[in-house]
Amino acid sequence: MAVNSEQHWIPLADLMTGLMMMFMLIAVLYMLKVNSAVSEYSTSKNELGKDLCQEFSNDLQEWAASCDEENLVIRFKSPDVLFDTGQADLKPQFETILSDFFPRYIQILSLERFKNSIEEIRIEGHTSSQWSAGTSQNDAYFLNMQLSQARTLSVLRYVLSDKKVPNQEWAKSLLTANGLSSSKLIYGKDGLEDTSGSQRVEFKIRTNADEHIKGIIDELGQAKK
Repeated sequence: MAVNSEQHWIPLADLMTGLMMMFMLIAVLYMLKVNSAVSEYSTSKNELGKDLCQEFSNDLQEWAASCDEENLVIRFKSPDVLFDTGQADLKPQFETILSDFFPRYIQILSLERFKNSIEEIRIEGHTSSQWSAGTSQNDAYFLNMQLSQARTLSVLRYVLSDKKVPNQEWAKSLLTANGLSSSKLIYGKDGLEDTSGSQRVEFKIRTNADEHIKGIIDELGQAKK
C-alpha cells in the first residue's frame, strides 16, 4: 500500500508544479501587458506635453503665460490681460491672444498620434479668495464661483466662434468650461496667497490613459477566471 501511495503522489506533485508554472507564466504575461500599456500612454502624454510647450515657447512671455509639460497645462496668469476686476467679458488683448493660441492648440491636440488619447479639454477659471470689504468668506467663495464660471463660459464661447479653429466639431465634443472659484489658490514662498497669481485661466488636457490601463487590467482579470 505504501508503494502504491507513493506512485500516485509523484504524478500529483508534478501536476501541482505544472500548474504553478502556468500561473507564474500568466502573471508574467499580465505584468508585461500592463507595463506595455503604461509605457505606451506615458510616452504619448510626454510627447504631447513637449509638442505643446515647444509650439508656444516663443509666445509665452509675451502672453504672460506658462506651459506645464508634465501636467499638460497652458496657464494664462496675468489678470490685467484677462478680465476687468469682477467682470467676465474678455479684454481685447486676451481675445487677440486666444485667436492666435487656440487654433494652434487644437491643431496639435487633433493630430492622429494624440487625438484618441484625449478624454477632455478643460478650460478652468480660477480667482483669488478676495471680494469686496464686508463680504463673508463663504459669500466671497460663491460669488467668485459665479464669476469664474461666467469667465470660462466667455472663453469657451469666444474660442468656438473662431472659424480658423481646425476640427472644431471634434474639439467641441471634448471642451468643458470649469469655474473653480478660489478652490486652488496660488501661494508665495512666504506661505501667503498670491492674489494676482491666483486669478488665472488654464487650458488643461485630461487623457484616457488611466481608463485604458484599467480596461486592460479588467480584461486580463476576466481572462484569469
